[in-house]
Amino acid sequence: MPRQTISVSSQSASSSMHGQCVAEFLPLVEREWDVLLQRPLKQLTTLEVKALVQTAPLRHVAVIMDGNRRWAKTKKLPTLMGHHRGSQRLKEIIKYASSAGLEALTCYAFSTENWQRTEEEVSYLMSLMGDVLSKELEAIAALNVRILFLGCFEAVPTFLQEIFTQAIERTKGNTGLTLQLAINYGSHQELTLAVGQLIAQAKAGELDETTLTPAHIEACLVAQNKLPMVDLMIRPGGEQRLSNFLLWQSAYAELFFSETLWPDFSTLHFVDAVQTFCKRQRRFGK
Repeated sequence: MPRQTISVSSQSASSSMHGQCVAEFLPLVEREWDVLLQRPLKQLTTLEVKALVQTAPLRHVAVIMDGNRRWAKTKKLPTLMGHHRGSQRLKEIIKYASSAGLEALTCYAFSTENWQRTEEEVSYLMSLMGDVLSKELEAIAALNVRILFLGCFEAVPTFLQEIFTQAIERTKGNTGLTLQLAINYGSHQELTLAVGQLIAQAKAGELDETTLTPAHIEACLVAQNKLPMVDLMIRPGGEQRLSNFLLWQSAYAELFFSETLWPDFSTLHFVDAVQTFCKRQRRFGK
């Protein structure tokens, strides 16, 4: 993976990987980088993972939280219990991503297609999201995490809109990890709405279609939170598809698929995804 390097004395280079102060030697020199890429996952400290994140660089991770229902089925539990366990896992990943120095984490919580599920499941999911966010808001804010919403806000139940509005307002001044929660979101809908806006602008004489650029399209997307493009897309649960999630924003994202179901996707699995990302060579068409 292309990365910057620095020169440090041999003494400081050898000591940095012993956990004394890894962050002082970012970006990593080649020797330190190779050591961390080969180190067993359980031996990597959070500080060392942060060094990898900042050196790669790895700025924006997106997660398709898949496998809750199948997890419940394997445990012979009600489907809704799988969603509950999945919400607990999300809290752990948010905390770890924040400590590892990620700039942005976008999580696919509810898609535009998920409305096709049973009324009971949809109602439970909406209530669960509201309950978790309400109860965990202060803890999330204490991590210096900024919360953003991604999706068509108007179709979400009013009570959930109010909770999200409060969370966004409460954390708007935070400067750490940006947590973007995708609810009632789908890329097809997002791109369709963007095309409609561009057509309207052209008809009104506000846009010359002969000068249309990707920047014009991006300006019309639902995801206008000014986050960097997705670097790493993680999908637990054994499926290997993007499921209409951040298709535009993930044009050059590295993909990491895991057989582990989301409720069992631990911070160690997350570290595995980060380390795998850092081993890849990103060329961006060059």
